[in-house]
Amino acid sequence: FPGSNCDQDMIYVLRNLMGQQVEELWHKDTSIKNVDMVVLPGGFSYGDYLRSGAIAKFSPIMKEVMAHANRGGYVLGVCNGFQILTESGLLDGALLHNDNQKFICKNVHLKSVAGSGTAMTKDLNATKAYKIPIAHGEGRFFASKEVLEKLNDNGQILFRYCDEKGNVSAESNPNGSLENIAGICNEG
Repeated sequence: FPGSNCDQDMIYVLRNLMGQQVEELWHKDTSIKNVDMVVLPGGFSYGDYLRSGAIAKFSPIMKEVMAHANRGGYVLGVCNGFQILTESGLLDGALLHNDNQKFICKNVHLKSVAGSGTAMTKDLNATKAYKIPIAHGEGRFFASKEVLEKLNDNGQILFRYCDEKGNVSAESNPNGSLENIAGICNEG
């Protein structure tokens, strides 16, 4: 999408570090070219002038991304890509401005939620705190009580913010995200 960044970093990791074949797609494309997994990178799609990810959901490629996801295909949204997935309805909930109303750029810790056995988390230690960088102004996950119950009951929460020892607490939550949620999936 125009305004995406870190897309070249994502391509480098997938291609050079993980040894995957990468097919670069553009927002005006009308085919996902038979890829197995679509990765929506971070950044500021369309400048995020309206609401992060709100305009990107209308890009021609998103019709195909949504069809791919609805067929059970893998889609990963990172940062702004995650916002695009919530805006398009592929993920429940929404991402709101950080509770301090400031852009946050720092290292934080998160841990995998036990039992979330997805392709992404199945080999992660659920007791270990993983240090990752964040950079967002709208990273506060929000959902209704009913949606939160569904996400918890269905094992759809993948990561929670924690401290360096793996303890989940309000103090370890960098943005006010409900239940310290740092990542969710559509299906387990």
